[in-house]
Amino acid sequence: MSFHLARLSLQFGISSRTAGTNSSNGYYYHLLFNPTKRKFTATAIPKAQKSSKEELLVVVGGGAAGVYGAIRAKTLAPNLDVLVIEKGMPLSKVKISGGGRCNVTNGHCSDNKILAEQYPRGHREFRGSFFDMHGPADTMSWFTDHGVALKIEEDGRVFPTSNSSSSVIDCLLSEAKHRGVSLQTKKVVSSASVGAGGKFLLKLEKRTVSFVENVKADYLLIASGSSQQGHCLAAQLGHSIVDPVPSLFTFKIADSGLAELSGVTFPKVEVKLKLENILRNTPHLTQVGPMLVTHWGLSGPVILRLSAWGARTLMVDFVPDLHLEDMKSILNQHKHKYAKQKALNSWPLGFSLTKRFWKYIVDREGLIGDTLWASISNNSIVSIAHLLKHCAFEVTGKGQYKDEFVTAGGVPLSEISLNTMESKKCARLFFAGEVLNVDGVTGGFNFQNAWSGGYIAGTSIGALAAEATLEEGVL
Repeated sequence: MSFHLARLSLQFGISSRTAGTNSSNGYYYHLLFNPTKRKFTATAIPKAQKSSKEELLVVVGGGAAGVYGAIRAKTLAPNLDVLVIEKGMPLSKVKISGGGRCNVTNGHCSDNKILAEQYPRGHREFRGSFFDMHGPADTMSWFTDHGVALKIEEDGRVFPTSNSSSSVIDCLLSEAKHRGVSLQTKKVVSSASVGAGGKFLLKLEKRTVSFVENVKADYLLIASGSSQQGHCLAAQLGHSIVDPVPSLFTFKIADSGLAELSGVTFPKVEVKLKLENILRNTPHLTQVGPMLVTHWGLSGPVILRLSAWGARTLMVDFVPDLHLEDMKSILNQHKHKYAKQKALNSWPLGFSLTKRFWKYIVDREGLIGDTLWASISNNSIVSIAHLLKHCAFEVTGKGQYKDEFVTAGGVPLSEISLNTMESKKCARLFFAGEVLNVDGVTGGFNFQNAWSGGYIAGTSIGALAAEATLEEGVL
């Protein structure tokens, strides 16, 4: 089967079957996927009249970076053939992100230098023009302009107002279909090399049957996430690979008293992280947000945002909205008002603490269960206030966060030109997303890396293709 047929068989339709032809009437029959109604319909389109110099972009990976990049390239160069190859279902990670709501980006980082600091691997490189070309504000504008209403939550995370990732998925699929981007699923690009004339020689294989297709492409965008497939292709084209490792973790804490609090949640705490091997004057990394106590330690968004950096000690402020001196005053007032009550059964309601956690604090301070408030010394009150504001937990290990974990590793950023996302080792080869050695903390930062990288790569490819079309027209 010729690729001329294969690449016209889907105009961003999702199909595991090859389109059929009817040579008598000059039409190709294919399946179109309607992202709104989610139905497959048979459609006939006329054969396109191809010029000798028509160019093809193959995108490896139908995730956020790949689809976004494909749309951008096709928008700038309408005459460019754009084919996305996805081994599974497109945008599957978008679907599960944010508990099914899709954490699109983060709306609290208008300063790109601060934004870059949210990437344990990549923070130095991203301080340049990367987010200037397409940052969180640009991402939010793009989705809003394409009909997805967004909201920014208190911690900066951005979600569709529908609270459903389907809004984001349907938007991307609809725009890709509108632009004429093609998608083939249940296929993998198993090998890549550069042939005569600089074209990419690609081998496509189906996952379910013995089927091999050879394709020649003018541009190649690898946006395959952390899968080994993308790393193998990069290596075949001359790139080195940093061994992938999981990046986001929950922290294991060896504290029997804390283990008894399993299930207790804190809507808002401030957590400071002591990093290993840091310079003396380097400030502690700090995050504010929800935290969950588990049977093995601490978890929740505020912990996951810090986990990629590694730690030995966590400092938790359980009452971040009150100053230390105010807490001392509140505790003294409570002591005088409830002098005859047991400390275990009575505590300031303004602290918004559960009884189980208050017992943990009292036990950690060393007060016995029947101690009355009248018997608590001023030193103990100061100590309790400090414990609530600067509670230290020693990290003994990490447990992988399995729901939507991020992987560090992949193609080194030093081998990529971040202003174009083009390889420094192979012309017309581009990368975007998690295939690169980049990881971000939770809160929409990993998706922003995908949107930014995909947009920049798509812009670069689209500009090259549009220039080629213009030159052909002049000739």
